[in-house]
Amino acid sequence: MSEAVSESITVQAVPDAVMDVIADFEAYPEWQREIKAVEVLETDDDGWGTAVRFTVDAKIFSMTYVLGYTYTDDAMRWTLLEGDQVSKIDGSYLLADKGDGTTEVTYDLEVVPAISLPKMVRRKAARRIVEGALAGMKARVEEQA
Repeated sequence: MSEAVSESITVQAVPDAVMDVIADFEAYPEWQREIKAVEVLETDDDGWGTAVRFTVDAKIFSMTYVLGYTYTDDAMRWTLLEGDQVSKIDGSYLLADKGDGTTEVTYDLEVVPAISLPKMVRRKAARRIVEGALAGMKARVEEQA
């Protein structure tokens, strides 16, 4: 069973600045402490990563997975292409321009681990991932803005 989590945060930057940070996969280890290595495997015609391999230390275990990415003007979405400790990782960053130089960023994440874990542990882990990613992304965007 999966545990979907959704959280939002307001960032003091325009959506393009947010997209520049969340699409810069190679820099993820600098602002997401669980991510130890990233390799962009494929890109689209604009140079945006469309298949990206991650090596993650999730405290309980380490894992490697490849996510496939798609983009629109106000969103980045991903789905699991392959993974060794998970059977599903689907998610998105949705960007809403608030019209005052800020952006509301909503991170949706659905994770299905390959191993059986209690529901409370799965939900807590997913929430920790989302909260950590949003806080790290906000700090990164605002320091670069």
